[in-house]
Amino acid sequence: MRQKLFGLLTLLFVPGLIALAGSDEIEFEEYDLDNGLHVILHQDHTAPIVSISVMYHVGSKNEKPSRTGFAHFFEHLMFEGTKNIDRGEYSEIVEKAGGTLNANTSNDRTYYYEIMPSNQLELGLWLEAERMFHAKVDSVGIATQKKVVIEEKKQRYDNRPYGDIMIQTMKRAFKKHPYRWTTIGDAEHIRAAENHEFQEFYDMFYVPNNAVLVVAGDFEKDEAKKYIEKYYGTIPAGTQEIRRPEANEPPLGGEVRDTVYDQIQLPAIIQAYRTPAMGSEDYYAVDLLAKMLSGGQSSRLHKKLVDEKELAMAVNLFPMPFEHPSVALTFALPNMGVDPQKLEDAMNAEIEAVKNGTIDDREFQKLKNQVESEFVNGSARLYSRANALARNYTYFKNTDLVNTEIEKYRAVTKDDIKEAAKKYLTKDNRVVLYYLPESQKQKNQ
Repeated sequence: MRQKLFGLLTLLFVPGLIALAGSDEIEFEEYDLDNGLHVILHQDHTAPIVSISVMYHVGSKNEKPSRTGFAHFFEHLMFEGTKNIDRGEYSEIVEKAGGTLNANTSNDRTYYYEIMPSNQLELGLWLEAERMFHAKVDSVGIATQKKVVIEEKKQRYDNRPYGDIMIQTMKRAFKKHPYRWTTIGDAEHIRAAENHEFQEFYDMFYVPNNAVLVVAGDFEKDEAKKYIEKYYGTIPAGTQEIRRPEANEPPLGGEVRDTVYDQIQLPAIIQAYRTPAMGSEDYYAVDLLAKMLSGGQSSRLHKKLVDEKELAMAVNLFPMPFEHPSVALTFALPNMGVDPQKLEDAMNAEIEAVKNGTIDDREFQKLKNQVESEFVNGSARLYSRANALARNYTYFKNTDLVNTEIEKYRAVTKDDIKEAAKKYLTKDNRVVLYYLPESQKQKNQ
């Protein structure tokens, strides 16, 4: 049962990747085309493969409040085809060439990539250039993908136990900032949107001056640069002012508590604490704090609440690494017969223990070792390196964070972690939701 629950948690929450670096520095070259496209080249001749990826600086936070879900919609639509690629053939072309492809959307960016055999470099670059300039944004594709994303919302969010946790949490944690809605958006917004609105969204955001192209793997730079200039150099820059929200959410101003009734068997406790933006000074201390509380079976919450007191089946704390100030979300499942309030009190007690207690040298060293291991393991994967290079430029205009961000973690002290707990993990800075079985609704009213 516990394995199934952890599988569910993995589906519900996809933590963002920290910048990745191993013991050796990741070398790269970067430059801009005249149209504003930022290009990053990272060579690795270990295997005869090449990753071609494009990150667009557009996510759900760039949407209009009345038209949510557009960024995720385009994650699907961009596979429909282009002016020069027939409908439905995009994926087939990649697979016939021996490659794989995918895309994903967050609140802050959309990422498309292909991993191809090295001798298919030109093909991969042409494919991404095609959908940057010639994507089919027509009535047929729009109608098709409307059905797809509306059905996806039903299956992944509406009809899955605990599926709407992020929807319910974020709309209470934010009142002004567009983080108050999630990437899946509102099905009614997608259904009601007219074709021209999708074209306008494409014209604003899917332009070279709002994107970064990363080529990583086994290729020759001169050849790559030639193809990049050939296929991307003639794409005109976008001329519209790109819609970017401000990080202007006021303080929460006091604890927000609520109850959500769902088609579930086990209750759940959700605590969402407002946290600093990814890459900010306090972010690294908060990230280490989360690892100390919930980073594996030796973490404080697991040892105390799952193993020792046997109050919970699972307790997990997930920092949401967003471009603007975000939340760290705790998801706890009480053991059978355990009062959710008793479990919540125990969770709060462990947080207070961080604020008022000590962090011994062994625990602190374990945290540092955990981060170092993540960096080393992540840098071994070509996809992770390409993603980190794109992300660091997109968010921070500092691609070399792929090599230097580890120093920000190393600089965090025990006192920094305690101060982060005191500053952010407070009652007035959190949303608390009790997820209860629908069968209890009448009893509690």
